[in-house]
Amino acid sequence: MPQPRADVHNYLVAVDGSEAAYAALATACDLAKRSKASISVLYVIEVPRSVALDASLEPAVERAETILARAEQIADERGVVVKADLIQARQAGHAVVDEAIDRGVDAIVLGVEYHRPLGQFTLGRLPLYVLEHAPTQVWLIRYPASEPAR
Repeated sequence: MPQPRADVHNYLVAVDGSEAAYAALATACDLAKRSKASISVLYVIEVPRSVALDASLEPAVERAETILARAEQIADERGVVVKADLIQARQAGHAVVDEAIDRGVDAIVLGVEYHRPLGQFTLGRLPLYVLEHAPTQVWLIRYPASEPAR
């Protein structure tokens, strides 16, 4: 286990319900517990442009609440209290960066799945946007491949 960075006092972990996101949260919790850092967990509902940004999207909200409850459970199992939030935005990447700035976090933690479309590893829109635009540290935790690389 890597040593926690002394300059990281608060983390923002974006979750989407994937095992990679939960693994990233678990890693952040383990580090935060050792350094007494705080963790904010964020779920972003991406709202299509054809729908009002503040529209009631009940099925998406229910899914988000389930995901955030699981995130809180993972943190609780590690003895860490997290602040979990749900927001609606046009693009998740923009929302994560904006929230990181507003909250003054020291590090954004993202779990990434191992995708190899057409045989080449790729990152999704959210990690690419956050890596390019975040004014703070960005930690990517790649979830192991389910199949051996060829």
